[in-house]
Amino acid sequence: MTAEAEVLGELRRLRARVPQLTGALAASADGLVLARDAADADGAEHVAALTATALGVAQRLTDATGQGGFRELLVQGEHGYVATYAAGGSAVLTLLAEPRINVGRLHLEARRSSARIGALVDEALERRPEPKPQRRTEPRAAAQTPVTAPAPAARAVSVGPVRSVPLPVRPAAAPAVPPVPTHHPKEA
Repeated sequence: MTAEAEVLGELRRLRARVPQLTGALAASADGLVLARDAADADGAEHVAALTATALGVAQRLTDATGQGGFRELLVQGEHGYVATYAAGGSAVLTLLAEPRINVGRLHLEARRSSARIGALVDEALERRPEPKPQRRTEPRAAAQTPVTAPAPAARAVSVGPVRSVPLPVRPAAAPAVPPVPTHHPKEA
């Protein structure tokens, strides 16, 4: 059984335990659909992309306010809920629910499922084979040129919140006009 099939199975079990769910989606943190249990396939890709955007904003919000790493996001609309949960280090679980759902039950079941999905996805990523280096097809003369050391690998750098800094405003060159006197000579 592949990780995708196992994740889909978990989504179906979750929907069976919580009948007020109208859709379930597991996606990568960058918005790619991993598995879905919903009728609308095109809508799933759109929701996954929006989830990635919301995830980015939620992560920045929790970081900026000192609340730690992202765990979950709940949005209530007129016709129901959209709930997003962190699932391991590289995936998210997004659920659509009817307005009459018990939110406590939703959180309880979704947290359990997101932990399982996160473990499945993270394990699948660990098992993924490393890409093999491609052989170069350079002429022999080029191979005799000195080889420099490879550049160090790039590190992930965490950038804090973006702050705007006011820029100094340079006044436009004004025409030379004599200053206007503040008092009249007749008043003295």
